[in-house]
Amino acid sequence: MILQGTIINVTTIIAGSLVGLWAGRYLSERMRQTLMTGLGLAVLLIGLKLAIQSQQVMIVIGSLISGGFIGEVIGIEKRLEAFGLGLQKRFSGMGKIAEGFVTASLLYCVGAMAIMGALQDGMGDKPTILYAKAALDGIASIALTSTLGIGVLFSIVPLALYQGGITLATGLTKSILTEPVIVEMNAVGGLLIVAIALDLMGIKRLPVGNLLPAVFVAVPLLWIFELA
Repeated sequence: MILQGTIINVTTIIAGSLVGLWAGRYLSERMRQTLMTGLGLAVLLIGLKLAIQSQQVMIVIGSLISGGFIGEVIGIEKRLEAFGLGLQKRFSGMGKIAEGFVTASLLYCVGAMAIMGALQDGMGDKPTILYAKAALDGIASIALTSTLGIGVLFSIVPLALYQGGITLATGLTKSILTEPVIVEMNAVGGLLIVAIALDLMGIKRLPVGNLLPAVFVAVPLLWIFELA
């Protein structure tokens, strides 16, 4: 069944968020900080492994600059935060909802597994990549929700739109997304995941949302310079 992988992914995040929401009541602030640091280090490792696979560094740089410009013009980060703040008002007293929503949305959507898993699902294959991602996201949602609150749960909306959109569009993009293209898309996404890790560890908050178009800008750049 098409979209099965995304449906399962969404389900594990819901389950993990509910568990995390319950568990968060029993965790001290120090314990929450430790969990966030541990999760941040794990996310950092994932991002670095993806980023260092790049074979075209200038494409990655060009994608980040161009994608950042597009993201700033559109105001992706601002729109995500506005939606998160709206949730904050609706569910006041239930944690850092806006931060939880933005952080979780970016963490779940940016990266190789989201793209490759959605493509695999769209091609009609068994979505094993999204099954693995669902397990990881479910565990991550427990840690995130226990520290940042119910905002993490609402990240299923952009996740479903993002992964589901890629899956449904796979038939149109199979000829465009060659192996070199996917490698560089993953590299750009890996660097964005590194940025998310820095935020999770409390080192530096970066406008990752506005850089999100960079993942897709890599595609036309590679084809323009005949590197695809």
